[in-house]
Amino acid sequence: MAKKEIIYEFDYDSKFLNEHNVKRLASDLTNDADTSSKILDCLFTAEVTDEQIAEVTGIKLNFVRKILYKLFDAGVANYTRVKDPETQWFTYYWKFDSRKAARLIEKEYNKHNEEIKESLKYEENNMFFVCPNGCRYAFDEATDYQFICPRCDEKLEYEDNESIINDIKQHKSPYIVNEE
Repeated sequence: MAKKEIIYEFDYDSKFLNEHNVKRLASDLTNDADTSSKILDCLFTAEVTDEQIAEVTGIKLNFVRKILYKLFDAGVANYTRVKDPETQWFTYYWKFDSRKAARLIEKEYNKHNEEIKESLKYEENNMFFVCPNGCRYAFDEATDYQFICPRCDEKLEYEDNESIINDIKQHKSPYIVNEE
């Protein structure tokens, strides 16, 4: 039997909402890319219960609930609670919240880009010295230690950080902005 193609359709328009970003966010939130991806696939098919997700994915119910609660805590998954009139038991129907996910993805995207800018600025505005064991110090720190590594008592040598600067310039946020 062929696997059904899951289409990620969002009820909110944002340049940050796409399947890649949503799965990346879920992976970052849960620290479990594979399980969270399978659960997201279920959340995008319909409003589903945790039991239905466990049945469809083959993931143990307690793991499904653990992931759903992490997504809920972050605000990207919501549930509706329905009481069965006969048994008096509650059933929880889960769904994905596109609006909150878009805000969270944008926040993470901006945070990553700010970290990249700060790292680049730090590398471009400082001179660095290293010891043979790889301990690295900015010029001000190196002068404080009289160019002797305080950890390994080795002499500090100048380090050309041009390759580090070039690497940082090539680095991008793991989140992708939709081009339209």
